[in-house]
Amino acid sequence: MPWRDWIRTVEIEPSLYAADFSRLGEQTMGPIVLKDVAPIVHRYQGAMDVHLMVENPVKYFEPVAAAGGDSVTFHYEAVDDVAATVRAAREHELQVGIAFNPESEPEDVAAVSADADIVLCMGIHPGYSGQPFREETFERVSRLRAVLPDQVFIQVDGGVGPDNVRELFERGTRLLVAGSAIFAREDLPRAYRRLVQALA
Repeated sequence: MPWRDWIRTVEIEPSLYAADFSRLGEQTMGPIVLKDVAPIVHRYQGAMDVHLMVENPVKYFEPVAAAGGDSVTFHYEAVDDVAATVRAAREHELQVGIAFNPESEPEDVAAVSADADIVLCMGIHPGYSGQPFREETFERVSRLRAVLPDQVFIQVDGGVGPDNVRELFERGTRLLVAGSAIFAREDLPRAYRRLVQALA
C-alpha cells in the first residue's frame, strides 16, 4: 500500500526496535521476525516499514520484501548513489524512505530525495533506544519541509514523545516513530493514546 493511501493526517508508528524482545520469541530481529509479525500487522490494515541501519542496504531489499515488508528506509550516509538505491528498492515493489543523521544537512538530503516516499529526519544519533530528543530537530524538520517536494512525507524517529509530537506535526512531520515513549511504559495502549492526545 502506498504511503499516501495509508497516512490519514498524521500517524504514530510504534517501533519494534524498542519492544521487549523476550516477547518476540528467541529469534533475532530481521526478516525472520518480520515474516512472523507482518501478517498480523497486515490483518489490521497496517504497514511494515523496515529501517535499515546498515552499510549495504541493497542486499536486504529482497529478503525484506519476501518476508512481508511494505517499505524500506535506508540511510543517506550509507550509500554512494541515493537514486540507484531507490530504484533497487522499487524493483522489489517496496515503498522507499531515506533517513539522515543529525550531521547531515536537510537541504542536501532533499536534493536527492524527490523519488522517495518518505524522508526520515533522525531526532537522535542512531544506535540505541531511549536517547533524549535533540531540540535542533524542530528546525531541521522545518528546513526539510521547505525544500522537499510536497508529495514526499517527513518522518521523525528518535526521542519522539508527548512533549514534542505536536510541534513536530506543526512543522511538517506526518510520521512519528515512537519507541521508548510506548514500549518503556507498562500500559502500552495508554502510552499510545497519550501520544495521540498530545497531537489533538
